[in-house]
Amino acid sequence: MAVMYYEDLKAEIRSIVAGETSAVARYATAACLLSEAFRPRFYWTGFYLVDPLKPYELVVGPYQGTLGCLRIPFGRGVCGHVAQTRETLIVPNVHEFEGHIACDSQTNSEIVVPVFASDGQLAAVLDIDSTQLNAFDEADKAGLEAICQILLSEDTRL
Repeated sequence: MAVMYYEDLKAEIRSIVAGETSAVARYATAACLLSEAFRPRFYWTGFYLVDPLKPYELVVGPYQGTLGCLRIPFGRGVCGHVAQTRETLIVPNVHEFEGHIACDSQTNSEIVVPVFASDGQLAAVLDIDSTQLNAFDEADKAGLEAICQILLSEDTRL
């Protein structure tokens, strides 16, 4: 069932963000549509952007959900780990992830996907949290990675 949702969402996001040069507008659209489509499983859905003034630090961007952490250094927590490794990570139980940053105590599992600019540089990470344990699988990974590909643009200005 998730695969079908992702196919529909990819088409919807692609049509809405086509021609949009603002990364923030593209990310806000994706966060909103993903959150609405997968609620309540997706408890927190949003983006942490690479700070152009502090290139080894993520700063909270567009999101849907409870208060997020404002800044996350590369290498710290799940988002920082993904920013450093540049690879998607599924965490079935965040309480077992060494160094997990608990922005919200209701989070039990998480998936984080890197978002790249057209030049191959890391632009952001897509962070999705769930109150359920083991809420994410390979279908989520594939679907979210495909959606992050749609968010690429020549212009990555905030």
